[in-house]
Amino acid sequence: MSKHVVLVEDETNIAEAIRFLLGRDGWRVETLANGGNATEVIRGAMPDLVMLDVMLPGKTGFEILAELRGDEDLADLPVLMLTARGQTRDREMALQAGVSRFMTKPFSNEEMLTAVRELTAGRVN
Repeated sequence: MSKHVVLVEDETNIAEAIRFLLGRDGWRVETLANGGNATEVIRGAMPDLVMLDVMLPGKTGFEILAELRGDEDLADLPVLMLTARGQTRDREMALQAGVSRFMTKPFSNEEMLTAVRELTAGRVN
């Protein structure tokens, strides 16, 4: 059974590139372009990993992350935050909010695959 990722990314080209890359590596990728109902979708999907953009319509990645960490069923879910905003302040906010890994765009394909594999190593859903 393939591992499952929920990707919340509003930039279509980035979402498609990640979907292609992870799909080629055996992952099932569910994408959302809006943060508005992301937590509900994640709760229903119970993926192995969540990938969040920071700047999203509906809700920010930080708001979604706070909801995940505040939900006892989702609190331990690995979350990889992707952002074009790589300032130290953003990284510190993400770490304080409980992100598992913070990655700045642009990133290499290998860097992203390595992060996904490391964050999901040993997880059984």
